Amino acid sequence: MSIPFALPVDDHDVSPRTGYTRAHWEAVADGLLTAAWRRSTPGCALLDLPGRPSRSGVRSDGLEGYARTFLAAAFRVAGADGHDPHGMLERYASGLAAGTRTPGRDDTESWPLILDFDVQGQPMVESASVALGLRLTAPWLWERLDPGVRDRAEEWLRGALRHTPAPNNWYLFPYTVAGFLESVGRGDAETAAARERGRLLLEDWYRGDGWYADGDGRAFDHYNGWALHLYPVLDAHLAGDAAASTHYGARLRAHLAGLALMFGADGAPLHFGRSLTYRFAASAAVSLGTVTGHTPLSPGAARRIASGSLRHFLDRGALSADGLLIPGWYGPHEAGLQSYSGPASPYWASKAFVALLAPAGSAFWTAREEAAPVEESDRVLALPAPGLLVQATRADGIVRLHNHGSDHVRPHEGESAAEDDPLYGRQAYSTRTGPTSAGNTADNHLSVRTGGRHSVRRRIHPLGAGHGDGWGWAASWHRPVFTAGPPMVPGLRVESVTVAHGRHELRAHRVVGAPAESRLTLTGWATGPEESLTSALYGLHGWDDPSARTVRAPQGTAWTPWALLPRLTGRCEGTSVHVALASLTDTGDTGTAPTPLSEAVDDVLVDDAVIEVVWAGGTARTRIAFGPVRVSHTPR
Repeated sequence: MSIPFALPVDDHDVSPRTGYTRAHWEAVADGLLTAAWRRSTPGCALLDLPGRPSRSGVRSDGLEGYARTFLAAAFRVAGADGHDPHGMLERYASGLAAGTRTPGRDDTESWPLILDFDVQGQPMVESASVALGLRLTAPWLWERLDPGVRDRAEEWLRGALRHTPAPNNWYLFPYTVAGFLESVGRGDAETAAARERGRLLLEDWYRGDGWYADGDGRAFDHYNGWALHLYPVLDAHLAGDAAASTHYGARLRAHLAGLALMFGADGAPLHFGRSLTYRFAASAAVSLGTVTGHTPLSPGAARRIASGSLRHFLDRGALSADGLLIPGWYGPHEAGLQSYSGPASPYWASKAFVALLAPAGSAFWTAREEAAPVEESDRVLALPAPGLLVQATRADGIVRLHNHGSDHVRPHEGESAAEDDPLYGRQAYSTRTGPTSAGNTADNHLSVRTGGRHSVRRRIHPLGAGHGDGWGWAASWHRPVFTAGPPMVPGLRVESVTVAHGRHELRAHRVVGAPAESRLTLTGWATGPEESLTSALYGLHGWDDPSARTVRAPQGTAWTPWALLPRLTGRCEGTSVHVALASLTDTGDTGTAPTPLSEAVDDVLVDDAVIEVVWAGGTARTRIAFGPVRVSHTPR
């Protein structure tokens, strides 16, 4: 699709894979900002973008437009050492003066006050972008403001320090505000307390492997990169704090070792977790690692991932005809939005422009683009801390994520099927498919059906993960939660293991405590009839028929208006074991179907709670034991 503003000619000498250079990034930032500013209020305090308002209301949405675009402008100007070719900072200075003159007042320009997260919390989110923007541009904006405006801005920002954030990454917003105030000589006991509180929570939420939980519990998603790593690492970098930079930077480096594999060959990030409308913000941590020196990636590989992600969305309809980022994935996609999503929400994608903090002469911009990890070879990577298994295939460039650890259920919450979230509850996600909408047949889902009621998966209990040469596994258990009647059946639980081997996904499940005449369904990947993707599912043990039936999802996914997916069914009573093979492949231009899954395995042996699978031609043997879970994979 055409981009509604001018970009430089692609440079395939230095960027053979994406064609994008630093000049492209600057042009995209300029184009996005110019389009958004056509919607500003006269005093420049609010940017009222078109679209469905968020639950916070249009005034908060207008502040969101100001704050999130300010972040892109700040990266753009700071990265150019103060050069501001379009005079953007003057507009943000005017908006800051107008928005803080009478905060909370119902007029054309005033910003809403920052209150507790459950009262009027969204302005706290935006305060971090305002503070970070002011910190990045301090020599050219903050230091030139009238003293009265600086005082009013400080007073408004301090609302973030005096009110209660949501119990997750929101605690990094007052942390970021306090960091800015201290950087301009306005620190005190209040800022120190906000900083210490943020530091302590980060330590509590760190789970290892470079992954933070997003609050108490087991929520792992893109917020790791664009929030939980970005704020403390960038703060330490800007402050010149060597100790903090080393501490948080080591975690970022570990995170990038896995995150780098989570982008497809087409540049797409994994379609998993909430706030996916932030799109290419998913690459922010990759660029941040290069900017701060905390990365395992070469400059050419890092830029390939970042530019690939940026171009992926620009080429696929993320922009409206007048250059605005559309709430959704490619075009509009209501099912992928949250109630807090508003017209300006997509502009958290501005975080990707942290790449511009790398100077023009940096190797990040001058080195020749290299292959992304998915383009180098087939890879399987287990991440035990978050309970995730990443599977990438070079031939089609698809990355799959098998979820055995991220559930977005807080520790104090009960498990209700009404709260089932397709963006966390499914067992697998990818860079080429999205979950089917709520109310449609769920993709990549195991469901127990008893008494006419079917179950969903809510709280996930990881049982381990590991990998070897060309294979890997992850396991978990959950209590099925039912959509009607009593939420749970006493004693009923499901233990699940995924083994990734090449393009194949061996999915094994043991159901314990199922009532008489219960039924089990397992679904595979959801794809559209116009796509070149092939989704296959084949029963190896415990199913009525090994051949899956095709069912439809009329509301489709983020990729296709309507979708089809394979489904197996079988009987489960008491304790039973069920084994299947799944795959998602792209046939590309050839249109040649992949080898049928029925030919991928020579033999399957199931003895009580032990499964042995002999792969075709005796090339390998996989052994899965339940209670406790143990997995081995032995090549011939």
